[in-house]
Amino acid sequence: MRTDADAAVSVHRTPRRLGRDKLLLLLGLPGGLALILFHYVPLLGNVIAFQDYQPYLGILESSWTGLTNFSFLVDGNPEFINALINTLVLTLIQTVLVFPVPLVLALLLNSLAGERLKRLLQSVLYLPHFLSWVIVVALFQQMLGNAGMLNTFLVQHDLPIIHIIGVPELFKALITSQAIWKDAGWGTIIFLAALSRIDQELYEASAVDGASGWQRLWNITLPSLRGLFILLLILRLGSSLSVGFEQIILQQGPVGRDASEVLDTWVYNNGILGGNWGMSTAVGLVKGVVGVFLVIGANKLAHVFGERGVYEK
Repeated sequence: MRTDADAAVSVHRTPRRLGRDKLLLLLGLPGGLALILFHYVPLLGNVIAFQDYQPYLGILESSWTGLTNFSFLVDGNPEFINALINTLVLTLIQTVLVFPVPLVLALLLNSLAGERLKRLLQSVLYLPHFLSWVIVVALFQQMLGNAGMLNTFLVQHDLPIIHIIGVPELFKALITSQAIWKDAGWGTIIFLAALSRIDQELYEASAVDGASGWQRLWNITLPSLRGLFILLLILRLGSSLSVGFEQIILQQGPVGRDASEVLDTWVYNNGILGGNWGMSTAVGLVKGVVGVFLVIGANKLAHVFGERGVYEK
């Protein structure tokens, strides 16, 4: 239990610690200022959600409208409902299919015996992460488009062409495969680091006891990664309603808005192009609040099952 004497000692030590760590504090100062300037100061712009915002009047002169901009929550706007459904479907797909892929890749890479082959595959898997979505979308169009490499090959061999790009029914599968190709390799970094910290004596002892590879995976590796997996899953839930603005807006034209509209693109189409600044800001604010509640709820659920989660009780 923390006593008054402990608090007094802590207060006395604080200036000494600040003096001792002043170089580290100076190094962290630019990052801290950037964090405040670009992440916390813009939060003040959420006031637009409660205004009839007019750009030529500014925030101070625009009139207040209360909760009018949040009417999309109850009025059943069909475009908003369509965007919400598409977002929830993509969130479910990405959580079930995309999120576990880095863990699987990390386990496969870790099982390779050759160190040079492992490093080569890691480098190949990391590379797509550094490409912009513009390049990624262009590459997929060049390979899978109606006049792309795949269909050119099929035509040359008198085979029927396959329509993949621009087909609304295949749009969600297409962007899911793009997301896996681009970021799954980069996501393995954290899991590979966690795998390297597992005590190798556990594997050696289990091998002496006759445990098979699958038994070592099930009883040693996966339990060691469980806490990290839950932590990343909780953090993923915080942005679960953001399913990739750039990737989708670049491919929205050929497939149409019915199949591709999500909350991020709905905010852009209505806020920037349609001039409904207040309603679009309200949607963004609701997304943020929902993300906070999902993180807190998932973290409490993790505590119920005995996991640490993002923060302790």
